[in-house]
Amino acid sequence: MSLPLEGVLIVDFSQFLAGPYASLRLQDLGARVIKIENPDGGDLCRQIYLSPQMMEQESTLFHSINRGKESLTLDLKSQCGLADAKALITHADVVIQNFRPGVIQKLGLGYDVVSQIKPSVVYGSVSGFGTDGPWANLPGQDLLAQARSGLMWLSGNCDDGPVPVGLPLADILAGANLAHGLLAGLYKQATQGIGSLVETSLLESLVDAQFEFLTTYINSDHQMPQRLSDGSAHGYLEAPYGVYKTLDGQLALAMSSLSSLAVALESRELGQLAQTPRAGFSQRERIREIVAQKLMANTARAWEELLSVTGIWCARILDWPELMVSDTFKKLQMTSTMGQDDLAQTLMRSPLRVDGRRPEAVSLGPTLNQNGDDLRREFDL
Repeated sequence: MSLPLEGVLIVDFSQFLAGPYASLRLQDLGARVIKIENPDGGDLCRQIYLSPQMMEQESTLFHSINRGKESLTLDLKSQCGLADAKALITHADVVIQNFRPGVIQKLGLGYDVVSQIKPSVVYGSVSGFGTDGPWANLPGQDLLAQARSGLMWLSGNCDDGPVPVGLPLADILAGANLAHGLLAGLYKQATQGIGSLVETSLLESLVDAQFEFLTTYINSDHQMPQRLSDGSAHGYLEAPYGVYKTLDGQLALAMSSLSSLAVALESRELGQLAQTPRAGFSQRERIREIVAQKLMANTARAWEELLSVTGIWCARILDWPELMVSDTFKKLQMTSTMGQDDLAQTLMRSPLRVDGRRPEAVSLGPTLNQNGDDLRREFDL
């Protein structure tokens, strides 16, 4: 299939998650990604294991985020390696790096240098906490960024203390934001023939993800969101918003008319509360108690069917096995399996569809320097 970024060459010096996630998203849209790795072991992500399961003797994490890329090892601290990097950059449309602030400059590949080598280059940079200020040189790691962002006080119930998001949200959001900026840079490159410096950080991306909450906080006399005692899902939205136990499983209730819910649950008290202005805020805990008691009378599946037909927004809470057997997930075709029988490996595919089709995940991540010889010949390194 024809993809929008075919012909775009990305030279990616980044490792771990945020930078490689950005190049993965652009690769899914047709770009070619050459991953530059240290000859001594390569991307540290190769050895960061999420489980004992491995793919080609390396971490599933590495393959999930570096699938389909090419690998070239260069010792950037050597004159030869640096010269090869600069030669390769003359062919690049995009350069990505996520070293700690100051490191890429010491290596001789900062934006000031790279933009002289290739004035039209789009240069993408990810840091942990920005390039200035007292946190600039701290380790840019996802959990640490979550800890400093305020995000951990939004999930869980009021007695839980801070609750981290259970996936590397800072890395994923920073990578997605960088990809967004790089696309804008590529448009400027294509229309004006000039380059751009695109920068973001884990902290900036987490702060941006909280833009609704922070706007409310800043403009409401710094009123903090209030988590509920149980099933809390949003510290500002009024009841009955949240998660509830049922006879079998859990049910999520989104923004719903309190009066409609009172009728559906046959609750007189809920109906009375619905007549009180802003009761969803002032009586959040009591409304939750009433709804929770009513929902224990039936299963999550039954409530999902009963409430949905009345226009109440709700969803049964699924785990991964339930999600993956659903007809909707199957229709989306978001997995790609390579190989057969005992050698079969499955990777996730792009979340985007282009012209009605989802780009394929064509291969696992490269072995270290897998494409080195071919790339050296192609680019005369």
